[in-house]
Amino acid sequence: MTLEIRPYDRKRDADGLYESKVAFERGLGEKTGGDEKAAAYEGKLTDAYRERWLDWVDRCVDDDPRCVTVAVNGVAAEDDPAEEAVVGYVFVLPERMAMVWDAAVLNELYVAPEHRGTGVADDLMDAALALAADQDLPLDRLVLDVDPANERARGFYERRGFESWGEMVARPLDEDA
Repeated sequence: MTLEIRPYDRKRDADGLYESKVAFERGLGEKTGGDEKAAAYEGKLTDAYRERWLDWVDRCVDDDPRCVTVAVNGVAAEDDPAEEAVVGYVFVLPERMAMVWDAAVLNELYVAPEHRGTGVADDLMDAALALAADQDLPLDRLVLDVDPANERARGFYERRGFESWGEMVARPLDEDA
């Protein structure tokens, strides 16, 4: 099997990308916030969410085809794309959406557990950094949100030159202030 890093293509990659997205979300919920966070992340993974998320991915890819890059294991024959499997992805917001942060935004990076430690994450990060460098934004930075409890991810980002730069806070919208 060969590994290919390439721009996302909905016809070829939608199912595999969404399977990776589900694993990404479940990993966030299970490992970095206890039962309540896990339930919240799991609860959103409905068929309606799948379609809504994939439609959003399409809109982002329409803005910049490089904003979603996939790592694909295997080579599909023209008549049988089932031989390919998405084993990771990186999602960088298109420039017009990143303006909210005044910097390039790495929305998500995920690699399947069996491909971690193989260089796939580095290849995906290289694609993200190349796209970010091409964006014309006020701050010459690539920013992302990483859970402090996710030691593996934090180690990866630190190794790639990322450093703490503020802190994100959040609150539920259904509570009174």
